[in-house]
Amino acid sequence: MNFFSDIHTVKIPDFLDILFMSVMIYFVLIWFKKTRAAFVLIGFFIVGGLYLFARQFNLTLTTTVFHSFFTVVLIAVIIIFQEEIRYFFEQVAVWSLNRRIRKGRKLHLPPKEIDMLIRTLFDFSREKIGALIVLRGRDLIARHLEGGIDLNGNLSEPLLKSIFDPHSIGHDGAVIIENNFIVQFSAHLPLSKNFGQLDQGGTRHAAALGLSEKTDALCLIASEERGVVSVARRGNLRAVKNQNELRNILESFYREINPPMQKKFADYIFTENFREKVLAILIAFLLWFVVVYGARPVYKSFYVPVQFRRLASDVELAGYSPQFVKISISGARRNFYFFRKKNLQLIIDASDWTKNTKEATISDSNLVLPQGINLREITPDIIAVDLERKK
Repeated sequence: MNFFSDIHTVKIPDFLDILFMSVMIYFVLIWFKKTRAAFVLIGFFIVGGLYLFARQFNLTLTTTVFHSFFTVVLIAVIIIFQEEIRYFFEQVAVWSLNRRIRKGRKLHLPPKEIDMLIRTLFDFSREKIGALIVLRGRDLIARHLEGGIDLNGNLSEPLLKSIFDPHSIGHDGAVIIENNFIVQFSAHLPLSKNFGQLDQGGTRHAAALGLSEKTDALCLIASEERGVVSVARRGNLRAVKNQNELRNILESFYREINPPMQKKFADYIFTENFREKVLAILIAFLLWFVVVYGARPVYKSFYVPVQFRRLASDVELAGYSPQFVKISISGARRNFYFFRKKNLQLIIDASDWTKNTKEATISDSNLVLPQGINLREITPDIIAVDLERKK
């Protein structure tokens, strides 16, 4: 089955179909990449490949088992990854709204505030005062926060030091910053279960890492035990060596969430998540090839040799005509991908023949057809035979 010889059958709606599916698959791949569910994607590919293999080669038992347990596995995945699935649909739902918000107001910190924030964090680390500061990115984070007190005050060093003063009631929670405003303090964040990264970190580190696993926010931590400044982003937690390194991290963060307008589209298409975009297109094309292109009907004809079995012991076949019969068949294109002419057999049961038998009628019961292939016509449907009594 040559796809390129049938390229004229591919219409504009087919290209749009592949394009829309590529976009959907791309967002799913990004979701897998950003969450702890990433390893599930590999499992899906393996199981899907085994299922297609079993279906193509008519492995009845394996196919039946996959059918029986598919629903159970799907429900289990939904239960186990309900938080990640909810996050994915939330991102899809707010994407358009969030774009309008970002067009109206960019999220950024002026250089003066960045310097102040860096200086304050390293003051905290030097004095071993615990602090947790969240810089909101493009994702909405409100549903991940618990408690918290609305403030909406201008970002300043005295205000931060007042909030995180060990004698302050709200010093144990997180401060949420949008632009150069402290919108909330004493907020509680979801705790990460990635104990491998937490190492010697405490509750603040677990909270920072937990929020970074669910959103694109940048979390800054000052440790009261070790006097170390750390950052958490995209599910990664690491210590910061000095103020210059932290400044580079902050500047890189705001460049990422506010790319230059003249470069935004080109960078998004050709640089941002390029591997995932290519993979999404390949998967979408493969799905279209199997599901859509493979479902289109195909009509074929073959000349098949006539075979006989269980001929009576007292007669022998002296001759028959014709020796080949034209078999016209049809089926979904996918059923012909691995089809071979040898899979098509015409066998006539001669157990009730006598020496007076002159002809045999061919019907669909005489054909051995692969699964998914349907008989359209047999030409001719009568075979002339010449039988002789054995001497």
